[in-house]
Amino acid sequence: MLRHITIAAALASSAAPALAQSNAVRSISASDKAQGAQANPQLLAEFGGRYDGPQAAYVEQVGKRVAVQSGLSNAQGDFTVALLNSPVENAFAIPGGYIYVTRQLLALMNSEAELASVMGHEVGHVAARHSAGRQKTGTIAGVLAGIVGAVAGNGAVGQLVGAGAQQAAGLYTLKYGRDQEYAADSLGVRYITAAGYDPYAAADMLAQLNAATTLQARVAGRDANAVPTWASTHPNSIDRIRRAAKLAAATGRPEVQPAQDTAFLRRLDGLRYDDDPREGVIEGQTFRHPGLRLRFTAPAGYTIANGTQAVTVAGNGGQAQLRTATATGDLPGFIAARFRALGATSVPDDVRTGSANGLPYAVSTVRAAANGRAVDATIVAYRFPDATNYWTIVTPAGAGTGALQPLVASMATLSSADASAIKGKRIRILTVKNGDTIDTFARQMAYPTLQRDRFLTLNGLDADATLRPGMLVKVVTSG
Repeated sequence: MLRHITIAAALASSAAPALAQSNAVRSISASDKAQGAQANPQLLAEFGGRYDGPQAAYVEQVGKRVAVQSGLSNAQGDFTVALLNSPVENAFAIPGGYIYVTRQLLALMNSEAELASVMGHEVGHVAARHSAGRQKTGTIAGVLAGIVGAVAGNGAVGQLVGAGAQQAAGLYTLKYGRDQEYAADSLGVRYITAAGYDPYAAADMLAQLNAATTLQARVAGRDANAVPTWASTHPNSIDRIRRAAKLAAATGRPEVQPAQDTAFLRRLDGLRYDDDPREGVIEGQTFRHPGLRLRFTAPAGYTIANGTQAVTVAGNGGQAQLRTATATGDLPGFIAARFRALGATSVPDDVRTGSANGLPYAVSTVRAAANGRAVDATIVAYRFPDATNYWTIVTPAGAGTGALQPLVASMATLSSADASAIKGKRIRILTVKNGDTIDTFARQMAYPTLQRDRFLTLNGLDADATLRPGMLVKVVTSG
């Protein structure tokens, strides 16, 4: 297990840092409650809504148990804990007692104590008032906002960005400084210890996240822009893992190798993993949406990020956002209306038409400026039987659709049979039997590549780990 590597090495180094002093806010103010209540519906929508599986009530129970240790409130009813239906590994909390964790991050955990440590860390940010320094930005949202201002000529941000763009771009990039992360780590260890959990679980969880981030980089490829994950919003490092281990040692609790948390693992059985098929699925470079009955393929080296209201494709040669609107027979008129919605003072008259896999489309490009440089902003609108699906593409000035032209040309309708065949993935909990090995389980992982690496990372196992009969393991299966 990861603990043998991270914790023992950490405790062999310098003295442990002192646990954070009690400087947390001691109540949830009326203004914080109002702020949280206003933001909560938007955040739920942007992260796919609440997950409706049986794990939701369990996550709520653990989250509230930890949150009351913060001093923000002694009443568990003052906290709202949500398990989010998101395929992105993330967790966060906002003022007003709102705590969130995604199902994708939950699947990475191997014990209730690790879940508690994530909750404690996020509540620590709120208790220490770190939210005032957060950056609420999205990669594609920031670029598109610059384009909107340039087209409008007055710096106004139009309708293009919206919640959908933020969501598809990785939602909220909540950046904390190192000192804030360390403070939240310290408070989190204090909270979970007070709640009766193993304080060393915080370092275990950070080690899990570090391994997952490394794997995601390999999956995405060196030149790809990885989908924002925990590592992009919560800076992670080996030093931070070591520091968390020292914080645990400072509690005076002895470090012991815990028994496998079989009760926790069994709760994960059936948990949705990766994309929710109702919102479309990503398989390699191809995206398919059964409800919209469409598919497209991103060029090699580009990353697809799926959201409930938009999908983005990003890479070195540009970025694109796909959204859907009501059906129309006037695609050039639709494009003109989209540019007007952005605040453009003049509408381009050089709308071109074409066909992709039998789908009629129209396309037009305008010159704009973003982040101090000239860019092209292109809208490509397709006539589907029941909708108008359209790309908004950002590329270097003069490129037009440029390196994203293969993306434009790949758009196609999805057959009824292909739509029905989309099942998504789920976590399944299996019991190790005599003769089972890492490789026998790895071959059951529903991925075409890196099956062994994915299995090891998901289960927090070292490459040379030995599976014992009776152990439980997680695998990702289709269904």
